[in-house]
Amino acid sequence: MGGLIQAVFLDRDGTLNVKPADHEYVTAVKDFKWLPGAVDGVVALARAGVRLAVVSNQRGVARGLIDPAVLAGIEELIQAELAVHGCRIEAFSYCLHDLDDACECRKPRPGMLIRLAQELGLDLTRTWMVGDSATDVQAGRAAGCRTVQITRGIPVPGADAGAASLSEAAALILQSSDQPAAAKPSTSAS
Repeated sequence: MGGLIQAVFLDRDGTLNVKPADHEYVTAVKDFKWLPGAVDGVVALARAGVRLAVVSNQRGVARGLIDPAVLAGIEELIQAELAVHGCRIEAFSYCLHDLDDACECRKPRPGMLIRLAQELGLDLTRTWMVGDSATDVQAGRAAGCRTVQITRGIPVPGADAGAASLSEAAALILQSSDQPAAAKPSTSAS
């Protein structure tokens, strides 16, 4: 695996935004709060010409705890914030199934990533998966991606790299590639 990075799949809760407590969900647009470094990381990747997609398990929809309109509202909020910086997320994909639905899209299974790669014409060997959980890493590896786990100090078994924030993950990804030097973000300001 090498060459120019084509795309990065991003988990949502715990990677872009503050993750709710276990068994809780972001149930209203107003509850979406960016994590420190998340916007900077997305912007750095986008400015380097990397295509971006969000892939997120949203079991709360199956359980009737999240209205699908909330997911759409959060997408609009994300895109509005990123538009200020001249970038956007190309695609959003969700697993809306419950645990016992035996679907192929729920991470750690790679179905969501594989489907998006087909739809967007991505080479998975030139794509990274960034997320905060072991299931994100497992899905990325199963799809053939390289992986970064947002660790916040937790050990990272199985991931290609660990990072404290999305901005740090973006810097690691861009530095590990053969991206043109002019496309790399400055690492002197974090």
